[in-house]
Amino acid sequence: MALGPLAGLRVIEVAGIGPAPFCGMLLADLGADVIVVERLSPSPDSIDLGSAAIINRGKRAVALDLKALGDVARFLELVVASDVVIEGMRPGVMERLGIGPKVCLARNPGLVFGRMTGWGQEGPLSQAAGHDINYIALSGALWYAGQPGDAPMAPPSLIGDIGGGALYLAVGVLAAIMNARSTGIGQVVDAAIVDGSAHMMNLMLSLRALGQVVEERGKSILDGPHWYATYRCSDGGFVSLGSLEPKFYGVLLDKMGLAREEFFADARDQTLWPSLKRRFAEIFSTKSRAEWCTLLEGSDACFAPVLDPQEAAKHEHMIARRVYDDVDGVLQAMPAPRFSATPSAARAPAAMRREALDRILQDWN
Repeated sequence: MALGPLAGLRVIEVAGIGPAPFCGMLLADLGADVIVVERLSPSPDSIDLGSAAIINRGKRAVALDLKALGDVARFLELVVASDVVIEGMRPGVMERLGIGPKVCLARNPGLVFGRMTGWGQEGPLSQAAGHDINYIALSGALWYAGQPGDAPMAPPSLIGDIGGGALYLAVGVLAAIMNARSTGIGQVVDAAIVDGSAHMMNLMLSLRALGQVVEERGKSILDGPHWYATYRCSDGGFVSLGSLEPKFYGVLLDKMGLAREEFFADARDQTLWPSLKRRFAEIFSTKSRAEWCTLLEGSDACFAPVLDPQEAAKHEHMIARRVYDDVDGVLQAMPAPRFSATPSAARAPAAMRREALDRILQDWN
């Protein structure tokens, strides 16, 4: 049985940091043969994650000096045998090295050349440095992440680097592969975090068009109500509520013994949200997180405890689905999504196997 639906797909990943390597890991998780082209010696700006580099799992590596003509020629040999190149350099770097998309597509017309940046390949900011927080700040995706009166704060790297970056690069690459296999014509995929994170806002923008989301934090249905929030428990743990629909809110009130209290009846009155949220905070502070789990978890109240990754790995639901595993002492989330006919697997520990380029070319040819 093939190991993952992308078995047989040949991917070159130009070594870098952030979303492009994450995309490479995702493709490797799905069965692709991902070869990382590393520098002969680490860059001063590189981050050495060592055995904790989960994003390297399932990959192989070769070391080349892409500033040397001989190694550029060897890189292009690899390109001829590949299906995909992904890179996360600043715009123009690959061209200056002599391995930009025009050169690579001339050697392999069916190639998909995936480019990952924060600002995009062109535009006034395209040459500026930046990181996740900057890209999602400009795209509008950071605006709603925070409590009224507080500075916006989003989960580090998830919205920009991963959501708006790596996942959009992966979708773009896979779409371009489908097109190349039917037409024989490759193309460049320009994946920018500002584009992807802005695109992710379309559900929120739909709610905005309906008047259910406004620019002022704390006044919208996803950040203002008492029934869509997190609360501290008596033991210092936290729980989350998402009782958005009236029927689920009714279940919540019933489970909490509040169904007959008129104070909680008019859940949609925004003028009452601050006082109702304060009252909920008082109520949730009277029991431990475990006690609230016993009362609410598994019901239609739309409830879950707020867990750290180690706790999440030990939760019975996560264990049943084998969401997490420990590989060589490193906690890792297993491949997702899941496939019935071509199941994926984390095929190797985090560290990449470095191999000779001739061996890889022999495999691929």
